[in-house]
Amino acid sequence: MRLSPAVAGGAATVCLLISLLACSIQAHNITRILAKHPQFSTFNHYLTVTHLAAEINRRQTITVCAVDNAAMADLLSKQLSIYAIKNVLSLHIFVDYFGSKKLHQISNGTVLTSTMFQATGSAPGSSGYVNITDLKGGKVGFGTEDNGGKLDAVYVKSLEEIPYNISVIQISQILASPEAEAPTPGPSQLNLTSLMSKQGCKAFVELLISSGAEKTFESNLDGGLTVFCPTDGVIDAFMPKCKNLTASGKTALLLYHGVPVYQSMGMLKSNNGLMNTLATDGANKYDFTVQNEGEEVTLKTKVVIAKITGTLVDEEPLGIYKIDKVLLPRELFKAAPPAPAPAPEAESPKAEKDVPASSTPESNAPDGEPEDQKADDSGSSELGGAGGLISVLLSLSLVVLSLV
Repeated sequence: MRLSPAVAGGAATVCLLISLLACSIQAHNITRILAKHPQFSTFNHYLTVTHLAAEINRRQTITVCAVDNAAMADLLSKQLSIYAIKNVLSLHIFVDYFGSKKLHQISNGTVLTSTMFQATGSAPGSSGYVNITDLKGGKVGFGTEDNGGKLDAVYVKSLEEIPYNISVIQISQILASPEAEAPTPGPSQLNLTSLMSKQGCKAFVELLISSGAEKTFESNLDGGLTVFCPTDGVIDAFMPKCKNLTASGKTALLLYHGVPVYQSMGMLKSNNGLMNTLATDGANKYDFTVQNEGEEVTLKTKVVIAKITGTLVDEEPLGIYKIDKVLLPRELFKAAPPAPAPAPEAESPKAEKDVPASSTPESNAPDGEPEDQKADDSGSSELGGAGGLISVLLSLSLVVLSLV
Protein backbone atom coordinates (compact mmCIF):
# COMPACT_ATOMS: atom_id res chain seq x y z
CA MET A 1 0.00 0.00 0.00
CA ARG A 2 1.28 3.45 -0.88
CA LEU A 3 1.63 5.89 2.00
CA SER A 4 0.01 9.30 1.77
CA PRO A 5 2.51 12.19 1.66
CA ALA A 6 1.52 13.30 5.17
CA VAL A 7 1.96 9.84 6.70
CA ALA A 8 5.19 9.22 4.82
CA GLY A 9 6.55 12.56 5.95
CA GLY A 10 5.56 11.85 9.55
CA ALA A 11 7.21 8.45 9.51
CA ALA A 12 10.38 9.91 8.03
CA THR A 13 10.47 12.60 10.72
CA VAL A 14 10.10 10.03 13.50
CA CYS A 15 12.88 7.87 12.03
CA LEU A 16 15.12 10.93 11.78
CA LEU A 17 14.46 11.86 15.43
CA ILE A 18 15.25 8.33 16.59
CA SER A 19 18.46 8.34 14.54
CA LEU A 20 19.52 11.70 15.98
CA LEU A 21 18.78 10.51 19.51
CA ALA A 22 20.87 7.37 19.02
CA CYS A 23 23.80 9.53 17.91
CA SER A 24 23.37 11.94 20.81
CA ILE A 25 23.55 9.25 23.48
CA GLN A 26 26.72 7.68 22.07
CA ALA A 27 29.45 8.61 24.51
CA HIS A 28 32.95 9.25 23.24
CA ASN A 29 35.71 7.02 24.58
CA ILE A 30 39.20 8.54 24.60
CA THR A 31 40.85 5.15 25.22
CA ARG A 32 39.34 3.69 22.06
CA ILE A 33 40.12 6.79 20.03
CA LEU A 34 43.82 6.73 20.95
CA ALA A 35 44.02 2.94 20.58
CA LYS A 36 43.77 3.51 16.81
CA HIS A 37 47.13 5.31 16.97
CA PRO A 38 49.92 3.14 18.48
CA GLN A 39 52.34 6.08 18.61
CA PHE A 40 50.22 7.49 21.47
CA SER A 41 50.07 4.29 23.52
CA THR A 42 52.05 5.70 26.48
CA PHE A 43 49.90 8.83 26.66
CA ASN A 44 46.81 6.64 26.45
CA HIS A 45 48.11 4.36 29.22
CA TYR A 46 48.72 7.24 31.63
CA LEU A 47 45.30 8.74 30.97
CA THR A 48 43.90 5.44 32.27
CA VAL A 49 46.31 5.07 35.19
CA THR A 50 45.59 8.61 36.44
CA HIS A 51 41.82 8.16 35.92
CA LEU A 52 41.75 11.16 33.58
CA ALA A 53 40.27 8.98 30.83
CA ALA A 54 37.07 8.50 32.84
CA GLU A 55 36.81 12.25 33.42
CA ILE A 56 37.31 12.95 29.70
CA ASN A 57 34.61 10.44 28.79
CA ARG A 58 32.20 11.99 31.28
CA ARG A 59 32.44 15.52 29.91
CA GLN A 60 30.37 16.73 26.98
CA THR A 61 32.78 19.32 25.56
CA ILE A 62 36.51 18.60 25.68
CA THR A 63 39.79 18.90 23.78
CA VAL A 64 42.65 16.45 24.35
CA CYS A 65 46.17 17.48 23.33
CA ALA A 66 47.94 14.15 22.88
CA VAL A 67 51.71 13.74 22.65
CA ASP A 68 53.54 10.80 21.09
CA ASN A 69 55.58 8.17 22.90
CA ALA A 70 58.85 10.09 22.49
CA ALA A 71 57.39 13.18 24.19
CA MET A 72 55.99 11.04 27.00
CA ALA A 73 59.44 9.49 27.49
CA ASP A 74 60.80 13.00 28.14
CA LEU A 75 58.12 13.52 30.81
CA LEU A 76 58.71 10.15 32.48
CA SER A 77 62.47 10.80 32.60
CA LYS A 78 61.77 13.49 35.22
CA GLN A 79 60.65 10.72 37.60
CA LEU A 80 57.61 12.62 38.84
CA SER A 81 55.08 11.01 41.16
CA ILE A 82 51.93 9.64 39.57
CA TYR A 83 50.02 12.53 41.14
CA ALA A 84 52.32 15.11 39.54
CA ILE A 85 52.04 13.29 36.19
CA LYS A 86 48.27 13.55 36.53
CA ASN A 87 48.56 17.32 37.03
CA VAL A 88 50.81 17.67 33.98
CA LEU A 89 48.49 15.63 31.77
CA SER A 90 45.52 17.60 33.11
CA LEU A 91 47.06 20.66 31.45
CA HIS A 92 46.67 18.88 28.11
CA ILE A 93 42.91 18.56 28.51
CA PHE A 94 40.95 21.72 27.66
CA VAL A 95 37.39 22.13 28.94
CA ASP A 96 36.38 23.70 25.63
CA TYR A 97 36.22 22.49 22.04
CA PHE A 98 39.13 23.33 19.71
CA GLY A 99 38.97 21.57 16.37
CA SER A 100 41.51 22.18 13.63
CA LYS A 101 39.39 24.90 12.02
CA LYS A 102 38.84 26.78 15.28
CA LEU A 103 42.55 26.66 16.13
CA HIS A 104 43.38 28.48 12.88
CA GLN A 105 40.61 31.07 13.32
CA ILE A 106 41.22 32.32 16.86
CA SER A 107 39.76 35.79 17.46
CA ASN A 108 42.48 38.42 18.00
CA GLY A 109 45.07 35.71 17.27
CA THR A 110 45.37 34.46 20.86
CA VAL A 111 43.17 33.01 23.61
CA LEU A 112 43.51 31.69 27.16
CA THR A 113 41.62 28.46 27.80
CA SER A 114 40.92 26.63 31.04
CA THR A 115 42.23 23.09 31.50
CA MET A 116 41.27 20.13 33.64
CA PHE A 117 44.11 21.17 35.98
CA GLN A 118 42.33 24.49 36.58
CA ALA A 119 38.84 22.97 36.75
CA THR A 120 39.74 20.54 39.55
CA GLY A 121 40.92 23.37 41.79
CA SER A 122 44.42 21.86 42.04
CA ALA A 123 46.09 24.70 40.12
CA PRO A 124 47.26 27.70 42.17
CA GLY A 125 46.06 31.01 40.74
CA SER A 126 45.82 30.95 36.95
CA SER A 127 48.49 28.27 36.42
CA GLY A 128 45.84 25.94 35.04
CA TYR A 129 45.30 28.06 31.91
CA VAL A 130 46.96 27.50 28.53
CA ASN A 131 47.73 30.20 25.98
CA ILE A 132 46.81 29.27 22.38
CA THR A 133 48.29 31.61 19.74
CA ASP A 134 48.17 31.73 15.94
CA LEU A 135 51.73 31.98 14.64
CA LYS A 136 53.15 32.90 11.25
CA GLY A 137 53.19 30.28 8.55
CA GLY A 138 49.95 28.63 9.67
CA LYS A 139 51.35 27.30 12.94
CA VAL A 140 49.51 27.32 16.26
CA GLY A 141 51.49 27.56 19.50
CA PHE A 142 50.62 26.36 23.02
CA GLY A 143 52.10 27.44 26.36
CA THR A 144 51.06 27.34 30.01
CA GLU A 145 50.25 30.57 31.81
CA ASP A 146 52.93 29.99 34.47
CA ASN A 147 55.75 29.39 31.97
CA GLY A 148 56.75 32.99 31.36
CA GLY A 149 54.71 33.28 28.16
CA LYS A 150 56.83 30.71 26.34
CA LEU A 151 54.97 28.65 23.72
CA ASP A 152 56.52 25.20 24.24
CA ALA A 153 54.50 23.19 21.76
CA VAL A 154 52.88 23.59 18.35
CA TYR A 155 49.89 21.98 16.71
CA VAL A 156 50.82 18.92 14.61
CA LYS A 157 47.55 17.40 13.36
CA SER A 158 44.01 16.41 14.24
CA LEU A 159 43.52 12.79 15.31
CA GLU A 160 39.73 12.77 15.63
CA GLU A 161 36.97 15.35 15.88
CA ILE A 162 33.33 15.03 16.85
CA PRO A 163 32.30 18.69 16.39
CA TYR A 164 31.60 20.54 19.62
CA ASN A 165 31.84 17.32 21.61
CA ILE A 166 35.44 16.09 21.57
CA SER A 167 38.54 17.08 19.63
CA VAL A 168 41.71 14.98 19.90
CA ILE A 169 44.76 16.71 18.46
CA GLN A 170 48.51 16.07 18.50
CA ILE A 171 50.91 18.70 19.80
CA SER A 172 54.66 18.53 19.43
CA GLN A 173 55.74 18.16 23.06
CA ILE A 174 54.67 18.23 26.72
CA LEU A 175 53.56 21.62 28.06
CA ALA A 176 55.98 22.73 30.78
CA SER A 177 54.55 23.97 34.08
CA PRO A 178 56.47 24.41 37.36
CA GLU A 179 53.20 24.29 39.33
CA ALA A 180 51.94 21.09 37.73
CA GLU A 181 55.31 19.37 38.16
CA ALA A 182 55.66 20.38 41.82
CA PRO A 183 55.67 17.51 44.34
CA THR A 184 52.08 16.48 45.11
CA PRO A 185 51.08 14.61 48.28
CA GLY A 186 49.52 11.20 47.80
CA PRO A 187 46.14 10.49 49.37
CA SER A 188 47.59 8.89 52.50
CA GLN A 189 49.61 12.06 53.08
CA LEU A 190 46.50 14.26 53.08
CA ASN A 191 45.30 15.51 56.45
CA LEU A 192 41.63 14.66 56.16
CA THR A 193 40.53 16.26 59.42
CA SER A 194 42.46 19.46 58.69
CA LEU A 195 40.83 19.78 55.27
CA MET A 196 37.34 19.59 56.77
CA SER A 197 38.09 21.74 59.83
CA LYS A 198 39.26 24.66 57.71
CA GLN A 199 36.15 24.64 55.54
CA GLY A 200 33.19 24.70 57.89
CA CYS A 201 33.11 21.13 59.23
CA LYS A 202 35.13 21.54 62.44
CA ALA A 203 32.34 20.24 64.71
CA PHE A 204 31.99 17.07 62.64
CA VAL A 205 35.77 16.55 62.78
CA GLU A 206 35.77 16.90 66.57
CA LEU A 207 33.18 14.11 66.78
CA LEU A 208 35.30 11.91 64.48
CA ILE A 209 38.37 12.41 66.64
CA SER A 210 36.63 11.95 70.01
CA SER A 211 35.00 8.70 68.84
CA GLY A 212 38.09 7.34 67.07
CA ALA A 213 36.11 7.04 63.82
CA GLU A 214 38.62 9.21 61.93
CA LYS A 215 41.01 6.23 61.80
CA THR A 216 38.49 4.27 59.72
CA PHE A 217 38.07 7.20 57.34
CA GLU A 218 41.83 7.65 56.94
CA SER A 219 42.43 3.94 56.35
CA ASN A 220 40.18 4.14 53.27
CA LEU A 221 41.96 7.09 51.65
CA ASP A 222 44.26 5.14 49.35
CA GLY A 223 41.49 2.94 47.97
CA GLY A 224 38.98 5.73 47.52
CA LEU A 225 36.74 7.65 49.94
CA THR A 226 33.70 9.92 49.83
CA VAL A 227 32.69 11.94 52.89
CA PHE A 228 29.39 13.75 53.41
CA CYS A 229 30.11 16.38 56.02
CA PRO A 230 27.38 18.20 57.98
CA THR A 231 28.39 21.82 58.51
CA ASP A 232 29.07 23.28 61.97
CA GLY A 233 25.61 24.80 62.42
CA VAL A 234 23.95 21.51 61.53
CA ILE A 235 26.06 19.56 64.04
CA ASP A 236 25.41 22.14 66.79
CA ALA A 237 21.65 21.77 66.32
CA PHE A 238 21.92 17.98 66.33
CA MET A 239 24.02 17.60 69.50
CA PRO A 240 21.08 17.10 71.93
CA LYS A 241 20.04 13.99 69.95
CA CYS A 242 23.62 12.79 69.62
CA LYS A 243 24.09 12.74 73.39
CA ASN A 244 21.35 10.11 73.72
CA LEU A 245 23.31 7.60 71.60
CA THR A 246 25.61 4.93 73.03
CA ALA A 247 29.32 5.10 72.18
CA SER A 248 28.93 2.41 69.51
CA GLY A 249 25.87 4.20 68.16
CA LYS A 250 27.79 7.47 67.80
CA THR A 251 30.59 5.69 65.95
CA ALA A 252 28.12 3.99 63.59
CA LEU A 253 26.41 7.33 62.95
CA LEU A 254 29.70 8.98 62.00
CA LEU A 255 30.77 6.07 59.78
CA TYR A 256 27.38 6.39 58.07
CA HIS A 257 28.66 9.66 56.58
CA GLY A 258 31.50 7.93 54.71
CA VAL A 259 31.44 5.78 51.56
CA PRO A 260 34.41 3.46 50.88
CA VAL A 261 34.69 4.43 47.20
CA TYR A 262 35.41 7.71 45.41
CA GLN A 263 32.30 9.41 44.04
CA SER A 264 32.88 12.55 42.00
CA MET A 265 30.17 15.19 41.85
CA GLY A 266 29.62 14.16 38.25
CA MET A 267 28.99 10.57 39.33
CA LEU A 268 26.57 11.67 42.05
CA LYS A 269 24.65 13.82 39.56
CA SER A 270 24.33 11.01 37.04
CA ASN A 271 23.52 8.00 39.27
CA ASN A 272 20.46 7.24 41.37
CA GLY A 273 20.34 4.32 43.78
CA LEU A 274 21.36 2.74 47.06
CA MET A 275 24.83 3.34 48.47
CA ASN A 276 26.57 1.37 51.22
CA THR A 277 28.63 3.20 53.82
CA LEU A 278 31.56 2.66 56.17
CA ALA A 279 28.99 1.59 58.78
CA THR A 280 27.53 -1.21 56.60
CA ASP A 281 28.11 -4.57 58.30
CA GLY A 282 26.22 -7.61 57.04
CA ALA A 283 22.61 -7.46 58.19
CA ASN A 284 23.18 -3.93 59.46
CA LYS A 285 22.72 -2.28 56.08
CA TYR A 286 23.34 1.35 57.05
CA ASP A 287 22.68 2.42 53.46
CA PHE A 288 20.96 5.43 51.91
CA THR A 289 19.66 6.43 48.50
CA VAL A 290 21.29 8.99 46.23
CA GLN A 291 18.77 10.93 44.16
CA ASN A 292 19.38 13.78 41.75
CA GLU A 293 17.32 16.27 39.81
CA GLY A 294 19.28 18.53 37.51
CA GLU A 295 22.14 20.03 39.50
CA GLU A 296 20.68 19.11 42.92
CA VAL A 297 21.83 15.94 44.67
CA THR A 298 20.01 14.61 47.74
CA LEU A 299 20.80 11.76 50.13
CA LYS A 300 17.70 10.01 51.40
CA THR A 301 17.61 7.74 54.44
CA LYS A 302 14.44 6.19 55.89
CA VAL A 303 14.39 9.06 58.38
CA VAL A 304 15.70 12.23 56.73
CA ILE A 305 16.57 13.82 53.40
CA ALA A 306 19.81 15.83 53.19
CA LYS A 307 21.00 17.98 50.32
CA ILE A 308 24.58 18.47 49.12
CA THR A 309 25.31 22.17 49.47
CA GLY A 310 28.99 22.44 48.56
CA THR A 311 32.22 20.70 47.57
CA LEU A 312 35.36 20.74 49.71
CA VAL A 313 37.43 18.26 47.68
CA ASP A 314 36.61 16.43 44.45
CA GLU A 315 39.69 14.77 43.06
CA GLU A 316 40.24 11.04 42.92
CA PRO A 317 40.59 9.23 45.26
CA LEU A 318 38.86 11.67 47.64
CA GLY A 319 35.54 13.49 47.54
CA ILE A 320 34.28 15.62 50.46
CA TYR A 321 30.88 17.32 50.20
CA LYS A 322 28.96 19.56 52.61
CA ILE A 323 25.39 18.56 53.49
CA ASP A 324 22.61 20.50 55.19
CA LYS A 325 21.45 17.78 57.62
CA VAL A 326 22.91 14.95 59.67
CA LEU A 327 22.24 11.62 57.95
CA LEU A 328 20.07 9.55 60.30
CA PRO A 329 20.08 5.77 59.68
CA ARG A 330 16.96 3.73 60.41
CA GLU A 331 19.15 1.36 62.44
CA LEU A 332 19.57 4.09 65.07
CA PHE A 333 16.59 6.44 64.68
CA LYS A 334 12.86 5.92 64.31
CA ALA A 335 11.24 7.27 61.18
CA ALA A 336 9.08 10.29 61.80
CA PRO A 337 5.29 9.72 61.46
CA PRO A 338 3.70 10.50 58.09
CA ALA A 339 2.78 14.11 57.46
CA PRO A 340 -0.89 14.95 58.21
CA ALA A 341 -3.35 14.68 55.33
CA PRO A 342 -4.11 17.96 53.54
CA ALA A 343 -7.21 19.91 54.48
CA PRO A 344 -10.38 19.07 52.47
CA GLU A 345 -10.18 22.27 50.46
CA ALA A 346 -6.62 21.38 49.34
CA GLU A 347 -7.59 17.89 48.24
CA SER A 348 -6.01 18.10 44.77
CA PRO A 349 -3.40 15.34 44.13
CA LYS A 350 -1.26 17.89 42.31
CA ALA A 351 -1.24 20.22 45.32
CA GLU A 352 -0.09 17.37 47.56
CA LYS A 353 2.66 16.45 45.11
CA ASP A 354 3.96 20.00 44.96
CA VAL A 355 4.68 20.15 48.71
CA PRO A 356 8.41 19.29 49.04
CA ALA A 357 9.39 16.67 51.61
CA SER A 358 11.97 19.06 53.04
CA SER A 359 9.21 21.47 54.14
CA THR A 360 8.52 19.48 57.31
CA PRO A 361 10.51 20.79 60.29
CA GLU A 362 13.45 18.94 61.79
CA SER A 363 13.26 15.75 59.74
CA ASN A 364 11.74 14.59 56.47
CA ALA A 365 9.42 11.67 57.11
CA PRO A 366 9.28 8.96 54.44
CA ASP A 367 5.90 8.19 52.90
CA GLY A 368 6.04 4.47 53.66
CA GLU A 369 7.46 3.24 50.35
CA PRO A 370 10.67 1.15 50.28
CA GLU A 371 13.81 3.14 49.51
CA ASP A 372 14.73 1.17 46.38
CA GLN A 373 11.16 1.60 45.13
CA LYS A 374 11.44 5.35 45.64
CA ALA A 375 14.70 5.54 43.73
CA ASP A 376 13.22 3.58 40.81
CA ASP A 377 10.05 5.68 40.75
CA SER A 378 11.96 8.93 40.62
CA GLY A 379 14.15 7.73 37.78
CA SER A 380 11.27 6.42 35.67
CA SER A 381 9.09 9.50 36.07
CA GLU A 382 11.46 11.84 34.27
CA LEU A 383 11.01 11.90 30.50
CA GLY A 384 14.16 13.95 30.22
CA GLY A 385 16.27 10.77 30.19
CA ALA A 386 17.22 8.96 27.02
CA GLY A 387 15.07 5.93 27.89
CA GLY A 388 11.92 8.02 28.34
CA LEU A 389 12.52 9.95 25.15
CA ILE A 390 13.07 6.74 23.18
CA SER A 391 9.72 5.40 24.49
CA VAL A 392 7.94 8.58 23.43
CA LEU A 393 9.44 8.42 19.93
CA LEU A 394 8.60 4.74 19.50
CA SER A 395 5.01 5.42 20.57
CA LEU A 396 4.85 8.24 18.04
CA SER A 397 6.13 5.83 15.38
CA LEU A 398 3.30 3.39 16.12
CA VAL A 399 0.71 6.17 15.88
CA VAL A 400 2.07 7.27 12.49
CA LEU A 401 2.17 3.71 11.14
CA SER A 402 -1.37 3.07 12.36
CA LEU A 403 -2.53 5.80 10.00
CA VAL A 404 -1.30 3.78 7.00
